[in-house]
Amino acid sequence: MTTNTLSRRNFVKGSASALALMSFPGLGFGQTAPKIRLEWQQFKATSHYSSFYNAIRTMRANTKASSRTSWQFWTNVHVNYCPHGLPYFLAWHRGYIYYLEQQLQIVSGDANLTLPYWDYYTNPTIPSEFTDPASNNPLYVPRAGTSVYNALDLSPFAPSVYNFQRGTTNAFEPMIESAPHNPVHNLIGGIMATMQSPQDPIFYLHHANIDRLWHAWALPDGKGIPSSTSSYFSGSFTYAPNLTIAKSKTYYPGWLGYDYANDTKPVVLPPQAKSSSFKMVQAQMTPTLRRPAEGRFATAPGRAISAAARSLGGASNVALSEASVSARLPVQPADLQLLEGVRSAAKGAGAQATTTFKSVKVVADNVTITGAGANGGFFYNVYLNLPDGSDSKAARQKYFLGTLGAFELAGVAHHGSATLEFPATEVLANLDPGALSEVTVSLVRVDGGGAPKGEVMRVGELRVELSTEPPLDPNPPAPRSPSDCYC
Repeated sequence: MTTNTLSRRNFVKGSASALALMSFPGLGFGQTAPKIRLEWQQFKATSHYSSFYNAIRTMRANTKASSRTSWQFWTNVHVNYCPHGLPYFLAWHRGYIYYLEQQLQIVSGDANLTLPYWDYYTNPTIPSEFTDPASNNPLYVPRAGTSVYNALDLSPFAPSVYNFQRGTTNAFEPMIESAPHNPVHNLIGGIMATMQSPQDPIFYLHHANIDRLWHAWALPDGKGIPSSTSSYFSGSFTYAPNLTIAKSKTYYPGWLGYDYANDTKPVVLPPQAKSSSFKMVQAQMTPTLRRPAEGRFATAPGRAISAAARSLGGASNVALSEASVSARLPVQPADLQLLEGVRSAAKGAGAQATTTFKSVKVVADNVTITGAGANGGFFYNVYLNLPDGSDSKAARQKYFLGTLGAFELAGVAHHGSATLEFPATEVLANLDPGALSEVTVSLVRVDGGGAPKGEVMRVGELRVELSTEPPLDPNPPAPRSPSDCYC
């Protein structure tokens, strides 16, 4: 599939027409009777299915990327402005799919058309309408896999998850981005594993579901989301020149005039998919998760990375394939004392940290990907000091750092770097002091139906790094007052 990419400069020139969206009659904040977004299986039985289908066909046929009525225009919005692994990941995308929904209404002439969502916690296989390779099917693009069962995770919906934004403990936004959001991109693969992912129409159903899950988690009182009047929601999001939205409007779906047919959180995973082409990883098949065997990697010594960061040691030239692998990092005694100082401070065991370092992270530096790896179909769960044998749910809660795959790499390369950072202070705080005598990073491979074999990625250096940055936001938004209403 060819794509018509557009530089930011040309995108700016051609986006004045986006002003039409701002004056579209459906763009009414605070509608009293919200439109209801339906799950795909319900949606396809309505009269709006043909509007959706034909609007996408029309937009994909428009090759003028500067036109808001082209599919590539909205892909370029994502490429040029989206935040991944950054604050406002959820809120920015809420406004993004909202504006795309408005555009579908304009193109189709159906003012009541709503964007459907794909509830993969109920149906983890891509709907068949998106996998029919007929040449005239606008919903089809080539993909690495069609099942996202192995991307699903209930951790973001645990009772302990109360806070919302990055920089706070037990925070929903970074958790749901790590899983299921990123793994869904990875296991579908193809263009979904890149920043051009909105080229795949399933992208919008995926993000509508992520948006729905955020809303379901927040009900009934907004939990730890900063109130809409907090400084956290000051300012606006940009999608194109002259196409913005106040951050505060993304606080609650009803303020954008929509709700979902199902506002409940998932509490169980769907039944196991049974397909000869789909292979479950052992970590998903049994309740026990074991530490992968250690690879033989050259070591990098502890050293100053900058005035604000120090490496405690690393493993060099780490090749990643279909086999899970662990890397033991050579931490020197003096550096272990620094690490223990950060752990004690994060745990609250001491009034002050014994060093200027305040936080710790695992860094995958100078990451490259092979052609087969770039097509996706897999990802790695990253753990710190994973025991040799542990209950998988407990291990997820105590040792899990995040995910690494083609999509995560595309996201950081998109921001001008080939380095991924996994905040580890919260995990470190939960470890016993004796566990710091060795520091091991484990990468557990998770496959979908179209996973490649052989080397897929290579990490120039995998290291544990101390930072002078505080682990938590030093100026968190003010707590919600009793008068605030998530409604």
